[in-house]
Amino acid sequence: MTQQPIVQFKNVKKSFDDLEVLKGFDLDIAPGEKVSIIGPSGSGKTTIIRMLMTLEKPTGGEIIVDGENLWHKEVNGNLVDADEKHLRKIRGNVGMVFQHFNLFPHMTVLKNCMEAPMSVLGLSKQEAESRAVAMLEKVGLADKVDNYPEQLSGGQKQRVAIARALVMEPKVMLFDEVTSALDPELVGEVLAVIKDLAEQGDMTMILITHEMDFAWDVSDRIVFFADGQLVEQGTPQDVFENPESPRLKAFLERFRTGR
Repeated sequence: MTQQPIVQFKNVKKSFDDLEVLKGFDLDIAPGEKVSIIGPSGSGKTTIIRMLMTLEKPTGGEIIVDGENLWHKEVNGNLVDADEKHLRKIRGNVGMVFQHFNLFPHMTVLKNCMEAPMSVLGLSKQEAESRAVAMLEKVGLADKVDNYPEQLSGGQKQRVAIARALVMEPKVMLFDEVTSALDPELVGEVLAVIKDLAEQGDMTMILITHEMDFAWDVSDRIVFFADGQLVEQGTPQDVFENPESPRLKAFLERFRTGR
């Protein structure tokens, strides 16, 4: 890899009390790369991106974002735990769309998308509105700017959540099972928006998904986790057509049989 990775996980571990969720893994993600993380429930997938969003602190190892250590900073030549100011600075490079939309119910769609650019980035109201309208157009919701979340379908709410994350212009976008809370007939519209984003831009994307066809279509690389470990990775064709590990073969077989 000639380019410096935009995200690096170095021997990252995570435990909750006596439960070891991630047992130490290494993973480099290149600028602009689209990486889907797949695996059974409880394999640690969501914990990985929660650590990137500073919602969970690693028990061990290092996470590097755009060349800077996320959870540690250097003081007098020594690595020490990062303070909140440092975490906020590095976290500003990362955007996330959650399973549940987390929209403010008392704000219109437009204001939901304007709030963070104004309060976090310090944009003027005019700048924030211009950016928000552009992103709502990108996700196909320009006609919903004055609506409130309760007036939207689940798919539309999730598309607003995507627009709200894009408005912050992050270098890395994280998608955590963004269709799992949606009715089946609404899944396609959200996946189509994400696929368009992947094809149009050079934004780095990390996706946790159970939608295998979608992962194939949108990803440069598939990473398979099981039992807290990175078991196998490769191109979609490698992973889905030529799985090497028994664990991955068994996982894919369950999907093929509709489980």
